[in-house]
Amino acid sequence: MSLNDLMLSRRQALAAGAAAIASLGLVACDDSAPAPEADDTSEASEESVLDADAYDALIATGFVATDDEIAASEWATRVRDAGTLRVGGVQTSMLFSLLNEVDGKTRGFDAGLSQLLTRYILGDENAQEITQVTSNTRESVLQNDQVDCVFATYSINDDRKKVISFAGPYYTTQQSILVMADNTDINSVDDLAGKNVAAQSGSTGPSILEEYAPDANVQEFATDEEARSALEQGRVDAYVIDTAMQMGSMARNPGRYRLAGDEFGPVDPYGIGLPLDSDAVDFVNAWLQRVEDEGLWADLWKICIGDRAQIDEVPEPPAIGA
Repeated sequence: MSLNDLMLSRRQALAAGAAAIASLGLVACDDSAPAPEADDTSEASEESVLDADAYDALIATGFVATDDEIAASEWATRVRDAGTLRVGGVQTSMLFSLLNEVDGKTRGFDAGLSQLLTRYILGDENAQEITQVTSNTRESVLQNDQVDCVFATYSINDDRKKVISFAGPYYTTQQSILVMADNTDINSVDDLAGKNVAAQSGSTGPSILEEYAPDANVQEFATDEEARSALEQGRVDAYVIDTAMQMGSMARNPGRYRLAGDEFGPVDPYGIGLPLDSDAVDFVNAWLQRVEDEGLWADLWKICIGDRAQIDEVPEPPAIGA
C-alpha cells in the first residue's frame, strides 16, 4: 500500500485516535480487570508490546546521506567527524522511547526517528550516545553542548525558541486528564476546579492548566513517573500532560487508569531540539521530509503507536516548518 493510501485527513486521524482512547478508557473502568503491580515495570498487555523485530528491520532500511549532503552542513560535518550522534532523550516513555532491559536497546517513535537520523549521518543507527533529559534540562544540554539534538516529545513554543532552535514539527498532540480507574468525580477539565492536579515542571502543562482550569490546585513534579506516583498514592486527584504520554501509561498499565473527558488546550507540536541558529535545522528538516515522503514516518508510527493503541488509520504528519 502506498503512503498516499495510508494517509487520512488530520480530522479523520484524530477521530480514530479518540475512538481508541475511549476503548482504553472502557477497559480501565472494568472492575473485573486484575490490578497490576504498583511499580512502572508491570507487565504490559499483549497488544501494547512493541514488535522489536519489525522495528529493528525498519530502522535498518533507513537511507544514508551522501558525502556532499554532509559537507553542506557544518552541524552534520561535526557529527560525522565525531563518529557519534549525541542525543538528549528519555528511556521510560512506553510509546516514544523505552529501554529494553533485556537487549539494552531503546525503541519507540522518538527513539526510532533519532536512530534513523543517526543512520542518515553516520551510516549506523547504533552510533549514538543517549543523555537522559527531563523537561527542565532539555534546553540546558543543548546550550552547554552536551548533546547535538533532543528527541523527547519536545513541544515547540516561542520561549524555547529564544534559546534553542527546532526542526519539525514531526508530531502533534493535546492535553488529557489521567485519573485512577475508580475515580468518578472527574470527567472533564471543568471538574478540575478545587482538585489537586499534577503537572510536569518544565512542560506546557502548568501554563495550560492556568488558562483552562484556573481554580485547580496545581502541583508540579520533575518527571512523569513522580507525577503518576503521586496520583496512585492519592496525593493528587488527576494528572495532566500530553495525550501521547497518557496513552503510553494506560497501555503499560491496563486497568489502572482512565482518561477523563476529551482532549483540551492548544494543539501541541513536537519538534527536534537543536542548537540555536544552527544550520542543523535545514539539514534535519530536509531529512525529516524525506522520512515522511518515503513512508518511514508512517511505518514507524504504526509499529510504535498505531498497532499498540489499536488505531488502524495512520495520521498525516504535520507540515514541517509550520
